[in-house]
Formats: sequence, C-alpha cells, structure tokens
Amino acid sequence: MDNLSEALKKLKITAVDSTADSLEGCLDCLLQALAQNNTETSEKIQKSGILQVFASLLTPQSSCTAKVANIIAEVAKNEFMRNPCVEAGLIPPLVQLLNCKDQEVLLQTGRALGNICYDSHEGRSAVDHAGGAQIVIDHLRSLCSKTDPANEKLLTVFCGMLMNYSNENDTLQSQLINMGVIPTLVKLLGIHCQNAALTEMCLVAFGNLAELETSKEQFAYTNIAEELVKLFKKQIEHDKKEMIFEVLAPLAENDIIKLQLVEAGLVECLLEIVQKTVDSDKEEDIAELKTASDLMVLLLLGDESMQKLFEGGKGSVFQRVLLWIPSNNHQLQLAGALAIANFARNDGNCIHMVDNGIVQKLMDLLDRHVEDGNVTVQHAALSALRNLAIPVVNKAKMLSAGVAEAVLKFLRSEMPPVQFKLLGTLRMLIDAQAEAAEQLGKNVKLVERLVEWCEAKDHAGVMGESNRLLSALIRHSKSKDVIRTIVQSGGIKHLVTMATSEHVIMQNEALVALALIAALELATAEKDLESAQLVQILHRLLSDERSAPEIKYNSMVLICALMGSELLHKEVQRLAFLDVVSKLRSHENKTVAQQASLTEQRLAVES
Repeated sequence: MDNLSEALKKLKITAVDSTADSLEGCLDCLLQALAQNNTETSEKIQKSGILQVFASLLTPQSSCTAKVANIIAEVAKNEFMRNPCVEAGLIPPLVQLLNCKDQEVLLQTGRALGNICYDSHEGRSAVDHAGGAQIVIDHLRSLCSKTDPANEKLLTVFCGMLMNYSNENDTLQSQLINMGVIPTLVKLLGIHCQNAALTEMCLVAFGNLAELETSKEQFAYTNIAEELVKLFKKQIEHDKKEMIFEVLAPLAENDIIKLQLVEAGLVECLLEIVQKTVDSDKEEDIAELKTASDLMVLLLLGDESMQKLFEGGKGSVFQRVLLWIPSNNHQLQLAGALAIANFARNDGNCIHMVDNGIVQKLMDLLDRHVEDGNVTVQHAALSALRNLAIPVVNKAKMLSAGVAEAVLKFLRSEMPPVQFKLLGTLRMLIDAQAEAAEQLGKNVKLVERLVEWCEAKDHAGVMGESNRLLSALIRHSKSKDVIRTIVQSGGIKHLVTMATSEHVIMQNEALVALALIAALELATAEKDLESAQLVQILHRLLSDERSAPEIKYNSMVLICALMGSELLHKEVQRLAFLDVVSKLRSHENKTVAQQASLTEQRLAVES
C-alpha cells in the first residue's frame, strides 16, 4: 500500500510531462494493488484526485492508454466509483478511444464504459450524450464475421457494454433497436454459437430487448427463431436452457415469430422435454416441465401456428397434447386443457374434436378436480368446454354427453375465475337449446346462485356473465316455469339493472328477456318490475339520444307489453311517454320509426 501511495503521488506530478516508462511503472503498481484489494485501492484512487488526471492520459497516441482504461474498468466495478468517473470527465475521452484501431485499447475501453454504465443513470446518460452506443454497434457489425479468439473476446465485451448501457431502460433499448442492433446480434449468435461467453451475452441482450413491442417486429425479420432452436437443441445444462427459454417466452408473444418457431422445430424440442421430465421430482425438472408446457400453450395462441399443429386433427403434436389431459401431473393436465381451449378457436376444429371424444376426456378431468379443487385446472377445462360449445352443431351433442351436469358440480366454487368460465360455458350450451334452457332455468339452486353472483360487485366479469345467463335462460326457454323460478329467486331487479348496462349487447338481451316476462308472466312479475323502476328506466332509454336504435325499438316493444298491467300502466301514463315516442316517428332508422307509430297508437288508445 505504501507503493500505491507513492505511485499515486508520482502519477499526479509526472502525468503531464513524464516519460512513458515512468508512467507505465506507476500504472502497473495501481493495477497490482487493484488485483489485491479492489475496493480499498479504489477508495484511495478516488481520494487522491487522480481520476481527473486519467482524462488527459486517455489519448490514442499514448502507449499507456490501454492500461489507464483497464484501471478505470477495474475501479468502476465498485458502485461508489461510477459517478466520480463520470464527474472526472472520463466518458468523452473513452468514447473517442472507441474510434482507434488498437484491439487492446478497444477491449479495455469497452470494459471501462460497460462497468461505468452498470446500474448508473449518470454513466448511461454520459455515454448516450457522447454517442458511444452507435460506435459500438458499428464495431459489432464490422467485426461480426471474424472468429479468432481475440476478436470474440472483444465482441463479448462490446455486447456486455451495450447490455449494461440499456438494461431495464426502455428509452435506451429503443435507441439501440432504432440503430439496428437486433439483426447484428442475431447474426453474431449464428456465427459464434460455439463461443459460450459470447452466446450467453447475446442471449442476455435478447432477453433485455425482447420485452419491447418494437423489438418483436424487428426480430420477426431475422432468423432468430431458427438460431435459438438450433442452440436449444445443443443444450444439456438446465441453466443454459433456462436462458434460452427466457428469450423465447417474450418473443413467442408475436404471432409471426410463433409460426417461425413452430417451423424451426421448437415444438418437438418442447415435447421431448415434457417426456423426459414428466415423472421426475427434481426441482429443476419440474421447473423445466412447466416452462416447456407453458411455452407450448403460448405457441398455440397464434392462429397460423395453432392450425399448423392441429393438421386437421391428425397432427402428431395435437395427438400428444391429448395424452396430457388424463396424465397424473397437474401441470400437464393444465397445459393440455389450455391447449385444447386454444385449438378450439374455430368451428372446424371444435366440431372435429367433439366428434372425436374430447368432451369425455375434459369431463373426466373436471371430475378429478371437484373435490381437491385445483382452480387452474378447473378454469382451463371449463375454458376448453366453453370454446367447444360455440358451434351450433356441438351444443346438443355436448348436452347429451352430460356437460351441463358436469359443469354444475362447480356451482359451489368460491373462485371468481371458475365461476366466470362456468357461467360462460352454460350460456354457450343453452344458446337456441330450448329444452336445456328450460331444464336449467327451473333448477332453483342454479338460479339462486346466479342471483347471488349478480351482486358480485368486486368481480365485474362474474356479475356480467350471471346477468347474461339469467336473461339467456328466459330468452331460449320462453318458459313460464323458468320465469316464475327467476321471479321467486329475486332475479327480476337484476334484469332491469342489466337494461342500463354500458354494453349494448347486454342491454338488448335484458330488454328481450323482460319483454318475454311481460308477455308470458306479467301478473307474477309486475310488483318486482315496479319496484325495480323499469318504466322510469325505459323512459330514460327512449329519451337518451345516445341509445342505440335496437335499444329504442326493444324499449317500445316492452312498453306496449307492460300496458297489460294496471300497476305499470299507471306509471307509463304518469311519465308522459307519448311526447318521447312521437318524436321517434321521424327517427332515421325505419324500424324504430315504424315501432314509434305503433307504440304511439297503443298509448293513445290506452290513455
């Protein structure tokens, strides 16, 4: 340490006019001290004020430049030294050195800039201001094809520098993307895939950049999918696979890249991982199984990639995924059900799967989770059944297979995601299925639960779906018994509230159901309709210029139907509906105008 103090004094005095030899000795002494105790030596360097002197030593002409840059790289490993390096004015001369040809100077300069930028806003700003990123990217481009060890080392340092410069900083990441760093890095990965350090650096850089939307568009124009899959196939170590997964997951959110990954053979790799890890209880295997099966499900979210893997229901991938559903592994059951839900995104696929027995597999899976209640598996299986129930031809088949009964077992669930999917599945199943709608609509337990969920203020989705299912039970069954059950369970007020929804489709469904109630069971429902202030709500809907034409039309149909009740008739007269309705005779929508004339006549006769 005495030597160090001596060297620092000497450096300060002689830096301006000393010979290269005496400088070299001082710098070597500093490097030696840093190697022995970096933190303590760095503190002494900071206190000595020598950092400002370094700025003048960083010249391309000096033979000591590489050593000075090396010292700066070493001291900047300490967080407390990064700001002082910026304040000492070291960034502009370091960035200037990036233009020199000497490989050792470039290497140490890249290290120094990378370390100063690490987790330092001031360091990054200074490098940004000095234009350092563009010069480094230009170097990566020009050196990209050289595979000698010294060059690969330099490329690794430059990649690391860009990574430290832009890590978790969207603005600087966008800047690098605009400078065209992505195609360059992809090319690097392809050429240098044998070099572990450089490959790792590229992967970390991809991981940083891949989160940005703009980057995914650029990645889609490269052969990143092919390179990553090629690299993935070579990996044996869990950690290395994990690194590649971390890049694949954000990239696979882009539909174009999904298809490229499927075409590059990623799915086969994922299926192989599943096969190898499914029976293992090692922590890293369980993690790998989850990552692989999750990624598989993500690939199926793209329409083209999904269709390619479905192959008309004959695809080997689709067949393998079917085997996941009866598996004893919860993660695989979950992924299998989610995969089926993703395959079930068009009528053709849904019809094929229902005709080939998928419904029974999903019901068996649900049965296994009624008691132990794995919520994610319940949710996924119900999602798949809901999607499968969309095509008209599937509804009757699924009902006769007992899907409604299987789904009703989850009525007692207290988990909103499960409640939401359960409601959606039942609503899809009864669409235009009068008999099933009547059967379910007379199920008091179901109707009471729906009425309860209609008040689930904390869960808008569950509340909306409950209202829609209540309305659907009436609209599809057109049954007096169903209406009576809903009245007795206190459901009327919810249908009236639904008529004021911000969603036109829900308003409409409510108005049609209320019109059926008025036509079929007005006497039973009139008190509830009055206390829910239906007539006032209809007046508001007809007066509001923003109401959609179909809302105005259905409101007038409902008004006419309500005239059969003395109680409600009085309400209609009290609110002077004639004025509002007569204005609608000149409505631009012909159907609305015609209904306004009919309603006006009815109101005039009844008044």
